[in-house]
Amino acid sequence: MPAKKQLTKAAQTKATTRKLITIAKKEFSQKGYSGASMERIVKAAGMTRGALYHHFDGKQGLFYAVFCKAQQEIGRRIEKKTEAVSDLWDQLVEGCHGFLEASSDPDLQRIVVIDAPAVLKWETVRFVDSNIEGSGFSLLKECIQELKTNHIIKPLPVDALAHQLNGAMDEAAVWIARSTDTRLALKEAKAVLDELLNALKV
Repeated sequence: MPAKKQLTKAAQTKATTRKLITIAKKEFSQKGYSGASMERIVKAAGMTRGALYHHFDGKQGLFYAVFCKAQQEIGRRIEKKTEAVSDLWDQLVEGCHGFLEASSDPDLQRIVVIDAPAVLKWETVRFVDSNIEGSGFSLLKECIQELKTNHIIKPLPVDALAHQLNGAMDEAAVWIARSTDTRLALKEAKAVLDELLNALKV
């Protein structure tokens, strides 16, 4: 019986944190970090501020949890794009396009592209991107390794190539977010990215 109660409590905690993250994600994406209200979040969740602080270390701690979930969502969207094609090279191209598309989605853009580098330390952003399971960077690195193993791309160092491509796409995502015509910016970013990728082919 005690074990059952512990499992139930753990399940309740998980459900509570999931609910708070879902509500907070909407608040952060619509209002931005500075404009987001903890009062609105707890009210929408039907909780007290004390309950929120029991699960998260303040506003920044909640934003960190939302950022991690947003990174995983980008990874899922990339995987969906790559699963639609079987050719390894096409998977790289579609995956990179998927990253730019996901990063341009207003629900994710404000959190990942605009606010995260300012709210969280740069080292924290890079750590999450590089280490969280299913992140865009981990998928990019895996794809590059496969392409290299199959002699589809030039025999370049995998880590160096993955970081430089990732950095270029991160900067493109920021440029798209600040553009007055985001649809055109996304289209142009994809076209330039394709030229960069083609230079890697054997």
